[in-house]
Amino acid sequence: MTAMSGRRILVVDDDQAVCVVIAEALKRQGYMVKTVGSIAERRAQIVDFQPELLISDVMLPDGDGLEDIAAIIAEHPALRVIILSAQNTLDTAVRATAQGAFEYLPKPFDLNDLGQAVDAALRHSLGHALSDQAGDRPTDDLPLIGRSAAMQEVYRTIARVISNDLSILVLGESGTGKELVAEAIHNLGTRRERPFVAINMGAIPRELIEAELFGYEKGAFTGAATRTAGKFEQAQGGTLFLDEIGDMPMEAQTRLLRVLQSGEVTTVGGTRPIRVDVRIIAATNQDLPALLTEGRFREDLYYRLNVVPIHLPSLRDRSDDVPLLARHFLDQAVADGLPRKALSDDATALLRLYSWPGNVRELKNLMQRLTVLARETVIGPELLRQVLSVDNLSEPRATAVEDSLREAVRRWTREHLTIGASKSQTNMYDLMLDCVEPVLLAETLAAVDGNQIKAAAMLGINRNTLRKKLTVYDIDPVQRPNRGWAPN
Repeated sequence: MTAMSGRRILVVDDDQAVCVVIAEALKRQGYMVKTVGSIAERRAQIVDFQPELLISDVMLPDGDGLEDIAAIIAEHPALRVIILSAQNTLDTAVRATAQGAFEYLPKPFDLNDLGQAVDAALRHSLGHALSDQAGDRPTDDLPLIGRSAAMQEVYRTIARVISNDLSILVLGESGTGKELVAEAIHNLGTRRERPFVAINMGAIPRELIEAELFGYEKGAFTGAATRTAGKFEQAQGGTLFLDEIGDMPMEAQTRLLRVLQSGEVTTVGGTRPIRVDVRIIAATNQDLPALLTEGRFREDLYYRLNVVPIHLPSLRDRSDDVPLLARHFLDQAVADGLPRKALSDDATALLRLYSWPGNVRELKNLMQRLTVLARETVIGPELLRQVLSVDNLSEPRATAVEDSLREAVRRWTREHLTIGASKSQTNMYDLMLDCVEPVLLAETLAAVDGNQIKAAAMLGINRNTLRKKLTVYDIDPVQRPNRGWAPN
């Protein structure tokens, strides 16, 4: 980050420690920083201090820090706003963007991320004003749940695309909630008063896909008794969700591309083009670049659909969200008329060890099944072991790396206790951190085949932070670690 010396920044947070950390980091970059802890002080300092950038928490002692952001920006159009919040939900991300915030960062945040956001906000064109869509948006019953770093990135992307009509490609394994993402974009966006229409390419016979998408005229084929509107016409003015787009046959891909380019559809058996206005959101669990290489997917269609990609993480890659999701689905079962049940702490811990091949969909089905099968109000680990495969749900076993580290700790502790090492030699915390951290980084990278984006998400750190640590420890991100390693 290259600081713009002398630029004024106002930081608002009722946690004094947070204020100090942010202020010191920004002052070292040459910024003028003032900190306050309430909405009232924020209003006063915007007038007195005249900041060019406002960094504000949401939950403040005297109210909701987001409520008057739109009014502040309307009154001070040159002011950029970065929102920080521990309420890491899609609702918060969407509200922050809808109110005109330049960026939203969930707590705990990485100072590198904050620094980059500050730099970008202050460099941004003054022409970036409050969106016309900053009015009230629906906030109840939002379908996406999770506070992991991976889901925060999904929320931020959704918040940025709801006020435009760019094509979206949602990528992720089966059961991760791709249609829920599409529905969230539609329901929170400018087309929410118009239809949301979904079609699953993998569930329709190849010979009927074009008729389903574009409609057909009476007599166009055997069984076509009346003229029928296709999904494009049904979604007029709204959103068309093309699920499992990777299963679409090549001939249908060609016609879909023509429709996306022209904005017109022609029914099967028809001759008159029909003008359509729809937003396209596509999704797949397949590797589309691999399909391109194999000649099974059109390259021009891929780039037309993949304007803004959204990568949904698998549930095993966000295990911290499992308890939150499980509680939600148990509550949902009560709303569906089933008895209220809860998970014991041991059962919750075991759920986080499961591999979740069916992802969120599998977890939802499991909670419904457990609600019916459990005789007690509290669901224990025994029932989980009966319902799920023991091979996939087992107690954690120490790896070779863990065994090596445990032995190293025992050895070093014995040496320091018996020999009476000097104070400089007995800093066990730093000593262990220097040993554990490189192993953790190397093992995580090995698990994701050297993919630094995935590794950073799993570790809950910024990608730039990961890169710096790899350099410090001289770790090759593509070289698998020696799992028999033991510190000297």
